[in-house]
Amino acid sequence: MVNKMASMLSLLNPIPAFPEYTGPYKVGSIDVEIPISELTAPSPAPGGAQDLVTAQCRIFYPATPDSDGKRITWLPAPQRLHLSFYTQFLGLGSLAASVLSFLPRHLHYITIPVHKNAKLLQPQLQPESESESDSQPQHKRWPTVVFSHGLGGSRNAYSHLAGSLASHGVVVVCPEHRDGSAIVSLVRDPNNRDHHKNTNARAIPCIRIPHTNTPEVWGKRDKQMRIRLWELGLNLEAIIGIDCGDERIVKSNLNTSTPEHALAQFRGMLDVQEPGKVIFGGHSFGAATMVQLLKSTYYAEKLSKMSNPLFSPNQNSAIARQVTERSPTFLLDMWCFPLLSAASAPLYNLPLPAYANRNTAPGGSAILAVESETFYKWKDHLHVKARILSPDPSQIVVSKAAFQRPNGTEPFEQPNFFYVENSAHLSQSDFGVLFPWFVKKAFGAEQPERTMRLNVRALLQFLRGNGVGSWLVAGTWVGDLVEGGGGDVGKDKRTHDDGAILATDDKTAIESWKRIDIVGLGAHAGPSELELLVGKVSKADASKADQGEREMEEEIEPGVGHEDDEKKMHGGESSADESVSGTSTSNGIGAAKAAAAAAAAKESAVSARAA
Repeated sequence: MVNKMASMLSLLNPIPAFPEYTGPYKVGSIDVEIPISELTAPSPAPGGAQDLVTAQCRIFYPATPDSDGKRITWLPAPQRLHLSFYTQFLGLGSLAASVLSFLPRHLHYITIPVHKNAKLLQPQLQPESESESDSQPQHKRWPTVVFSHGLGGSRNAYSHLAGSLASHGVVVVCPEHRDGSAIVSLVRDPNNRDHHKNTNARAIPCIRIPHTNTPEVWGKRDKQMRIRLWELGLNLEAIIGIDCGDERIVKSNLNTSTPEHALAQFRGMLDVQEPGKVIFGGHSFGAATMVQLLKSTYYAEKLSKMSNPLFSPNQNSAIARQVTERSPTFLLDMWCFPLLSAASAPLYNLPLPAYANRNTAPGGSAILAVESETFYKWKDHLHVKARILSPDPSQIVVSKAAFQRPNGTEPFEQPNFFYVENSAHLSQSDFGVLFPWFVKKAFGAEQPERTMRLNVRALLQFLRGNGVGSWLVAGTWVGDLVEGGGGDVGKDKRTHDDGAILATDDKTAIESWKRIDIVGLGAHAGPSELELLVGKVSKADASKADQGEREMEEEIEPGVGHEDDEKKMHGGESSADESVSGTSTSNGIGAAKAAAAAAAAKESAVSARAA
């Protein structure tokens, strides 16, 4: 074990480091943790959330040119605790993780190229927009993203993506989930104001859950999903409150490393007040969470008869006011398993809001999905995803006719759907950038910076194409166009129209960037929980789908081992006896109940689509 760890850690030399961001702006960052008692909850707290007394996030934002504050460390405090959990997450085991003397000391000093508590930059007009004053709002606000992390993630784990966007003029809010999916999360006690060294914080460790197609496992993922959706609603309440200058929220931040003035400066600077303006994104489990959040919110009224929905936000909540068919959404390597649970069935056959039966619905142009090559080659999973990204997920095979609008006007565009060659699931996160040799040896991924560069290119053009602060989002730097394509480059060595990155034809080839056409996909989609329970799937197909999920578990959670399944990574206590809310339970669902649930799901879907 020790020899294995030493061998793996040798891959961390030379010192891991992030490249500088390529946008024209410096980047600032603040840490936020608000007591839930100071927020208006979007819905009642779900099961398992009774001890979650705060909502936490990190915010990345454009900073003034004179920003020179100290950089933040990639490993949050306490670093020893986080280091131990990350070591286990990467597959070195709990015994080896405890032998910290083998870890290179410089790992503690990896920093993110942002300036802590820097002064927020005033929204900057882009050169190509100077003559378009008629289309610009009188009061400019920074475009704002809310990004949900995947398994083993954290509020810091996607810092390079978030910081890259911030350097181009986008504020990125990265919540940290307390559902047992974060690598480890510390919850401060609002009743103890000594917050300087987390001495009063309670640790919520990552919980291993098997990657098997069983009611027990789906039930546990349902429980996590309920908490995640609720937390995202709380974080949006906090962000909108901060933008409104709500002193109650600003003054209640429990993270004392963020001075009050650093939070107060965001008043009136975030484009979060007008419905449909917030951009929603996520990776892996986080991408699935965003799909569930958008559908649960958009179709809440039509699905109100459900006895126990995963999420049912109040009509006056911030999330209910914000989500519309125009909400831009980006999904990185979405892990679809949680969306196939029985509790998700009423929403599964409903399209993403972008395909709503409204003249204002933009269709697939408001959706960007990027796959790693590993996920692209996961056939039954790719076919599930194709259906989810289509205008009618109930169709077994995605057809061209599905993109016709009911009113006979111009058809919906297909979603922006691509994959990066020679990339792995972790290539979408900081791990690929920081530990390229590890990711290459473990998963065969190459040039992780290329994956991130292509992701950022696509995201920037996606935002421009959806009119998201197009007068504010900076152009893509010429150095980021090395894979090919790119529009005219101005005097600032930037292009403000990188149309080739989202092109639907092959006229301008971009190295390692491949488009995915979803028409014709869907027939090989993996089975849902309900389909398995009512016997609609053959034993052979069910076994094949289960095997596929098992084979991908180490790609999604590198350190997972059968001896550690369902155990907290620190402490080793099994979570198998935890109570699970939702349609799936530890005892499974009877065939009669499953059939009833399927009928209810179908009825809800039909009525919602008809509306």
